[in-house]
Amino acid sequence: MVSIADVARDAGVSSSTVSYVLSGKRSISPETRRRVEDSVRRLGYHPHAGARALASSRTNVLGLVMPLRPDIDVPVLMGFVTSVVTSARRYQHDVLLVTNDEGPEGLRRVANSATADALLVMDVETADPRVPVLHSLPCPAVLVGLPDDPGSLSCVDLDFSAAARRCVEHLAELGHERIALVGPSPAVYERGTSFADRFLDGFTTAARQRNTHAVSSPCPPSYEGVCACLDRIFAERPEPTGLVVHNEAVLGTLLSELRGRGRRVPEDVSVVAVGPGETTANWPVPLTTVPLPSDEIGRTAVEMTMRELEGTASAEVRLLSPRLVPGRSTAPPPPTVS
Repeated sequence: MVSIADVARDAGVSSSTVSYVLSGKRSISPETRRRVEDSVRRLGYHPHAGARALASSRTNVLGLVMPLRPDIDVPVLMGFVTSVVTSARRYQHDVLLVTNDEGPEGLRRVANSATADALLVMDVETADPRVPVLHSLPCPAVLVGLPDDPGSLSCVDLDFSAAARRCVEHLAELGHERIALVGPSPAVYERGTSFADRFLDGFTTAARQRNTHAVSSPCPPSYEGVCACLDRIFAERPEPTGLVVHNEAVLGTLLSELRGRGRRVPEDVSVVAVGPGETTANWPVPLTTVPLPSDEIGRTAVEMTMRELEGTASAEVRLLSPRLVPGRSTAPPPPTVS
């Protein structure tokens, strides 16, 4: 194993000079710094994590509090996780995954044990009981989501209310006067999950402003749940001609069931989906979507966290603007049969 003494010998400097270059605690001439960094790379030296933590009072670990539940769409979740892990490595940080089933006590456990330098918290609720706890912890925290009152916590998320408005406006501009929202699982609404509440509010408000008849129905992530959801939606008279699907987990089943019921997309019913992003080309009909920018959200959350650790940031709420990507799943509604 390469030691700090090996690096010092290779670079022609003292071991303390190598330590100062690695820690940044003292000013080192550019030429000396370059020699040390070249030796580190050439020899493949990695500082001992325990020693580095003792010296700096830092663990170089970020704690990511993530949900693990039956109604979670795992590919979407892993998009966020991958982005956070990749971005953290750019700052020489590792990521500790913490499941949120421990609630506030889990946050206290991680913070008080000095396991992580900071926390990134996902699956934020509108009235999230973890927010007061996060304010009391000795380490910084950033929310991936937006509660009603974040206080002094920084937050980043997609602007879900604006995303819903964009979906409604797109269908209304095509001439649809009757639309329906296929929402997340009922459990998501029951928990008061922030993104679901904000999307539903944006959908309802935009439909009212557009004088569009709108209905919404939560949809459990199962074949039976999809069938029951579509039964409720198409029981409306007259039937909706446009669907906004805010439930990635049921999208494939829903499209298959529409075909099974003889409803062509987009000839009989238009579909706008939120979230699938780059996977849209894999569907039988390329979908019109509002992509969920998981990579940008994860990257921004890590950047916010690092600024908090450096003491160079004040609290901010950053909601990313949605963009609608047209596909072939939306078209003007079918002519009304008199």
